[in-house]
Amino acid sequence: MPIVLGAIADDFTGATDLANTLVSEGMRVVQIIGVPGPEETYDDADAVVVALKSRTAPVEEAIADSLAALNWLQSEGAEQILFKYCSTFDSTPQGNIGPVTDALRKAMGCELALICPAFPKNGRTVYNGVLFVGELPLAESPMKDHPLTPMRDSNLMRLMDAQSSGQVGLIPASIVQQGVEAIRAKIAALITEGISYAVIDALDESDLRTIGKAAEDHSLITGGSGIALGLPDNFRARGKITSGRHTTFAATEGRTLILAGSCSTATRAQLAQAKAKWPHAKVDIDKVAAGDDVVIELTDWAKAQPADSPVIIYGSADPVEVDAI
Repeated sequence: MPIVLGAIADDFTGATDLANTLVSEGMRVVQIIGVPGPEETYDDADAVVVALKSRTAPVEEAIADSLAALNWLQSEGAEQILFKYCSTFDSTPQGNIGPVTDALRKAMGCELALICPAFPKNGRTVYNGVLFVGELPLAESPMKDHPLTPMRDSNLMRLMDAQSSGQVGLIPASIVQQGVEAIRAKIAALITEGISYAVIDALDESDLRTIGKAAEDHSLITGGSGIALGLPDNFRARGKITSGRHTTFAATEGRTLILAGSCSTATRAQLAQAKAKWPHAKVDIDKVAAGDDVVIELTDWAKAQPADSPVIIYGSADPVEVDAI
């Protein structure tokens, strides 16, 4: 059977998070790194997540890679496309969320695309078009100091308007909480008004599932992993997938290597806990800059560690250290 859902993720870890969400909802999912070749096919999957490294790539490169992924996913039968970006809308005023969404929407002939980065389980909610991280607006959260994509505005409509070529509207929580038909009616009204992008509020998981149902017939959806919660049931109801919500994990054999490169507050906190338990080595930025072969050095180090323990290689650093580089 062909796949039914195709996803394009702008980074590897986000792709993994999305794949995990879809599997938890009973889909058979394959995650691949980079745009697959024309000979690759995955007949035993309901969804394929293409993991790109386009979040901070040059705009034209991000667009080209995303369109190549779109073409492959459509050739494999994908009926719906999900463009997955971070739940903190990681981007700059130049992109890449807006330009990539523009390109996907135009390539697919889609009148309106939904913008929904909310993932309440991870503390990301949207209210009146404002993205919150926990109790803080995005621009007051640690994301304001991100070294590559500092987020200095919390309003998703302004953020999207600055990056994209289409008009941006809002589907507020008051509409979402009225249910599926109210959302669909609002979407239809926004299309009539010439709106190309609809930022949609979501305060909890039930909102995301309602939005997913309302978006059943939308060819293009964009957002964080949370928006995927409501999508599998749409395909299940139409008999397009038969797997249930309880799936088994096929464990692999071999050693475990943990790679961490993010300088976010969350990653550094996770690293602090992991480093207290397991062997770890930090990438020496000075050696990298000097052209030394740190890959061989770190590989040899990892091989020398106890076989029964995960090993950690990381480049994460605090803001002071990042500023000094």
